Amino acid sequence: MKLAFSTLGVPGLPLPDVLRLATTHGYHGVELRTHPEEPVHTGLGPAERADVAAEFKGAGVELLSLAGYTRVAAPGDDEPVLAEIRALLDLAHDLGAPYVRVFPGGDLDVQTPEEADATAARRLGTAAEHANDLGVRILLETHDSHRTAADAMRILGLVGHRQVGALWDVMHTWLGGEQPSETYAALSPHLGYVQVKDIASVEDTTPLALGAGVLPLAECVEVLSRHGWDGWLCWEYEKRWYEEATPLPDLLEPGREHLSRLLNDSA
Repeated sequence: MKLAFSTLGVPGLPLPDVLRLATTHGYHGVELRTHPEEPVHTGLGPAERADVAAEFKGAGVELLSLAGYTRVAAPGDDEPVLAEIRALLDLAHDLGAPYVRVFPGGDLDVQTPEEADATAARRLGTAAEHANDLGVRILLETHDSHRTAADAMRILGLVGHRQVGALWDVMHTWLGGEQPSETYAALSPHLGYVQVKDIASVEDTTPLALGAGVLPLAECVEVLSRHGWDGWLCWEYEKRWYEEATPLPDLLEPGREHLSRLLNDSA
């Protein structure tokens, strides 16, 4: 498996510094948080996009994914949501990223679960054709209204398109009560990559160093290894939302070492 980290852990950091962190600490790739407050976003022009792609190539670091914020199950008109996804897909194509991340984002105060599922599936199915033309895959993260694999599969089962898959966020499936073996069994035919992280408890989700909290990272890696899965583990350290959290650069080296130990132990 290859290792990446998300720029959510270093909000606003210039791209050359992000790539320097990756190469210095032995990470193979980077997941770019794609938002207007970040250096890389859908408003970049053609020359800026070419510069970003060249920076990754020059550093020898892979651009794993663009982590967008489109909420595909949210109530409302389809077209603004589809426009967001198309813009994210176009950016990924221009930068050479194989994946884009979207959220479910259903509002179960005003939607039934069935309505949220159908809305997300309809939009993802439409966007899948553009994704297919560009050679980029849309990944639905286990998150918010659909935090477990079982929840996500209600949507993915309706879509049934190879360009729409799953992003396994280990915190959300655990908070939803799923065991890693259950999550993998459900998502494996659709799995793009896996986001790892660690937290203190159900009540306190402040990000911690990998291995310092309660999330079943060893079990997740063991399940993936046992089934011969050879994709990406991406450390999503949510510093952006927790100012008091330890700065990520201080944790990158021990984090990589911890993941490497888990991989060796499960080999």
